Amino acid sequence: MIFSSMAALFVGLSSPLAHAGVAVNHFSLGPRALVPMAANAPLRIMALGASITYGQGSSEGNGYRGPLLEQLIGANNNVEMVGSRPHGSMRNSLVEGWPGFRIEQVHVKAKESVPQNKPNLILINVGTNDAVQNRNVSTAGERMEAMIEDLFIMSPRTTVILSTLLVNRNQATERNVVAINQQFGALVPRLQSRDRRIILVDMHSSDHGPLVSDLVDDTHPNDVGYRKMANIWYWGINNVSDRGWLQSPEPLRRGA
Repeated sequence: MIFSSMAALFVGLSSPLAHAGVAVNHFSLGPRALVPMAANAPLRIMALGASITYGQGSSEGNGYRGPLLEQLIGANNNVEMVGSRPHGSMRNSLVEGWPGFRIEQVHVKAKESVPQNKPNLILINVGTNDAVQNRNVSTAGERMEAMIEDLFIMSPRTTVILSTLLVNRNQATERNVVAINQQFGALVPRLQSRDRRIILVDMHSSDHGPLVSDLVDDTHPNDVGYRKMANIWYWGINNVSDRGWLQSPEPLRRGA
């Protein structure tokens, strides 16, 4: 495994989740913000999740995808966003975001979309509806593991960046969020031990993630919160690039 100064920033102690193996986002990209990743291999990115992935609460519907795409293109990366539905004012607006869906429901949608699009990078933020609905919270990690293992089968060249769930204004939901994040923190090292190309980034961190003051309701970020998410995703993409994990996307045979 390749570690660099970027990867060395992957560990911190300011968040309680650090003790559970969750990434803490102490980062300053500096000149890295202008350097294309993975020897400029094309990035075929699928944003996979529920309403936060879809961009609900953002002024133009782009959510984190808009500012993330700006950063990637600004660093001269060749980027294609893929998914089964467009959303937002941005060009290149395809997304696999399903408002109201829980982990297993997003898994079903992924089974339809991932084989068709073969992304080489999948950004996952899902589980908030499991927390809001107080539905099978204790098995969130197991259901996430099942989905992620399927993603690697359906798109073998992919790398996965999984995020913790965002802070929630509702106290009961927030307790579920913390419980799910702890499960995700235990899951990622287990998957890495199987040589899966996956890291976990912390959207719940008070250092760089959206704060309660960045929410438009109990759950969804405003534009400021989504930009914070974009910064964390961008750092994560640099991290997996430094590890040498990003592979050229598999050729598609659409219409064959």
